[in-house]
Amino acid sequence: MAPERLSALDTAFLCLEGDATPMHMGAVATFRPRRDWDADHVAGLLAERAARIPRLRRRVRTGLLPLSSAHWEDDPSFDPARHVAVSSLYDRYAADPLATFAEHWIAEPLDLNRPLWSVQLVTGLPDGDFALLVKFHHALADGMGAVELALALLDDITLPWQRRPADDEPEETSRSPLGAVADTAAALLGQAAESAGIAGSIVTSARPFPLSPTATVNSPSRRIGLVRLPGSDIRTVRTAHGGTTHDVVLAVLAGALREWMINRGQRADARSLRALVPVSLRGRDSRDTGNSLSGYLCDLPVEVDDPVERLRLVREAMARNKEAGPTRGAGALPVLANRLPAGLHRLAAKAAGQAAPLLFDTVVTTVPVPSIPLSLAGARLREVYPFVPLAPHQSVGIAVATYRDGVHVGLQANGHAVSDVGSLADAVTKSMARLQLES
Repeated sequence: MAPERLSALDTAFLCLEGDATPMHMGAVATFRPRRDWDADHVAGLLAERAARIPRLRRRVRTGLLPLSSAHWEDDPSFDPARHVAVSSLYDRYAADPLATFAEHWIAEPLDLNRPLWSVQLVTGLPDGDFALLVKFHHALADGMGAVELALALLDDITLPWQRRPADDEPEETSRSPLGAVADTAAALLGQAAESAGIAGSIVTSARPFPLSPTATVNSPSRRIGLVRLPGSDIRTVRTAHGGTTHDVVLAVLAGALREWMINRGQRADARSLRALVPVSLRGRDSRDTGNSLSGYLCDLPVEVDDPVERLRLVREAMARNKEAGPTRGAGALPVLANRLPAGLHRLAAKAAGQAAPLLFDTVVTTVPVPSIPLSLAGARLREVYPFVPLAPHQSVGIAVATYRDGVHVGLQANGHAVSDVGSLADAVTKSMARLQLES
């Protein structure tokens, strides 16, 4: 069997990896266990389940030449127990002990010579709860793929899109060789034109001046903020003003970033902050967990004080993005990256990463967690806070997950630029309260 090569986009994330720019996604999930639970038993269960997932047994093997491609191979010395650790909260007097623990954990890069994932089971939470901290490298999976891998570590569930009869296979259509060649040629021409359009949009959308207020020196230090927004508040705002849950969250984040900037002595009215909003291109029936994504650029109106007006502007911006489609505009940079030769990323990825602040100021991603009850060894999942990797030279990245009746916001900040991420977390809560008050 031929080795499975990394896609160009998978390779790009691998090449962006650095001591100060680790390219792994993360999540902090809290569980309410039964009284007789045992941490070592749960860790063993996680290792046992991980061993059954082929993707988690593989490591990356790169070629010696600069332009050679990388591929996946089974790790001959794979031991799932080496990827699963048990710890206890060590600073229980911190303002948020779990966030403090997660800061040190998420700052540690994954070992690129081993399968690109890690799980930490953390005990000592209030009320006897425990936390599960999960890291997947972005070369291994995108957000949706990471969710699928994480769900495979939990207790068995059947997701709605998995309920398909066994004999319900896609129908094969017969095509003549000439017709297939014509279709391929048309697709390649269409991709070339589309790629040229994306490249042109990137050039015209770059903002070299004024300098991004969130641009900073890369640092290996990290700060973590965990914010839970009530789902009922989001629904109240949507009923009063319209928009999607994502629109409301983006507007809330715009208000929070505005207050955060003002408190730091920065001008919020100098320009809007631009967010890269990743968009999945994965079909429901896809069996691949690699990267299949694009993105939208959305200007967050931090210069606007009125929370309802901020929501209106965000709604209009996202509506324009959706009308254009996920493979148009500068936000479709991942699509363009995936069409370049994979080997080229080994030469150009670092330089492209340095230019990220010219195109966007932060990343705001939504992680699709199923709304059904989830559990691990019978322990009920209570909260889940996702984290997105920090782009080079950027201060903060934001990830959002909706689970049950809570919208969970994970803030990951550059510790050199943001010493107190708690102030930003508080600003998110205040921004939600202000918008809800106007609804």
